[in-house]
Amino acid sequence: MCNFALLLSNYYILTDFSQIRPFHDSEVSEILNYIKDNPTMYQLLQFGFPKLSEQEQIKLLLSCKKIRDFQSRIMYPIIKSAISKSVTQLSDEGFEYLNPSQSYLFISNHRDIILDTSFLNVLLHEKGFKMTASAMGSNLVNTPFLLAFAKLNRNFIIHRGLSPRETLQKSQLVSQFIARCVIEKNRSVWIAQREGRTKDGNDRTQQGVIKMLSMNCPKQMPLMTYFKQLHIVPMAISYEFDPTDILKIPALLAQHHGVEYVKKEDEDYNNIVQGLVGQKGCVHISVGKPLYEDLDLIAEQEEHTNRQIQALVELMDNRIHSQYKLFASNYIAYDLLNDIERFSDKYTEKELRQFERRLENRSNSEGNISRKKFLEMYANPVINKLKL
Repeated sequence: MCNFALLLSNYYILTDFSQIRPFHDSEVSEILNYIKDNPTMYQLLQFGFPKLSEQEQIKLLLSCKKIRDFQSRIMYPIIKSAISKSVTQLSDEGFEYLNPSQSYLFISNHRDIILDTSFLNVLLHEKGFKMTASAMGSNLVNTPFLLAFAKLNRNFIIHRGLSPRETLQKSQLVSQFIARCVIEKNRSVWIAQREGRTKDGNDRTQQGVIKMLSMNCPKQMPLMTYFKQLHIVPMAISYEFDPTDILKIPALLAQHHGVEYVKKEDEDYNNIVQGLVGQKGCVHISVGKPLYEDLDLIAEQEEHTNRQIQALVELMDNRIHSQYKLFASNYIAYDLLNDIERFSDKYTEKELRQFERRLENRSNSEGNISRKKFLEMYANPVINKLKL
């Protein structure tokens, strides 16, 4: 094991959250000294600070003494650079419902490995809110550098591929960690509504996510009362163009044929890079009102815990679908998928031709099946809106 990996393992000290937590501020300087010469760190610094010399970039990196320094001095400019190079417009709505001095649990649809939460943190930072602690799957941090980078950016780790017993234990730990962040530390948290990204554009909340959140509820406390203490905020992020759409097609084709999809070794890394630099068009983030009255209503209408959890799942889906902003690409995909012109007033002839070129370039691996899967990816948000 390399020295850096040994150093990282030393941070797995015997604390309640040592296996999942971000770094503490006291650990930042030492970790930065170990990653400063990593080639990926060099590329990220070049991307975010092209006008600085290599020496100046390293000096800036090492000036960070706390996690918030790393998020604001390093990650914020890197993501802003990605926005300037690959986003036509980043728009938002709903932040007027939130209090900058209050912590929240953002439960969001999930389209991009790092950008969903990164774009949210850019907006939070610019609006005077604290940046979030964010969930990240262990499968995405399978090298010492990636794990260190994630933990420096205040990510906490969701362990994948465990036995049922280990999964239960880790879920209880994550539930406790989230509650500690929001309730005790006044730190907002971002989690996805489901395990892994939505590849087909059909954003659905997994019941297991809500059950995980419920695990830390005190036995004497009604579940909806506990959830109110988490200040749950539904969030929808919408991309005009998914920069990783073509990379999602193989998994969708495997699902269509009923065969297991096996990721390539560097697939997640390629998705991260393509997500960062690929063209996205317009991006919109909508945050809803915190779920207070809604949770009271669920408690009144449903007596049993399992039914309350299912009611919250359905509520989250409803809010995320209603908050999702539809772009011309979504309406075009819906019309092409159904061979109609129902939404022709929502897009121009130029936008139609541009999307058809994108479709042709990205869906020719298996003809009609590939084309259908690509169109569904963009059309499903429209279908979900029509069901509201």
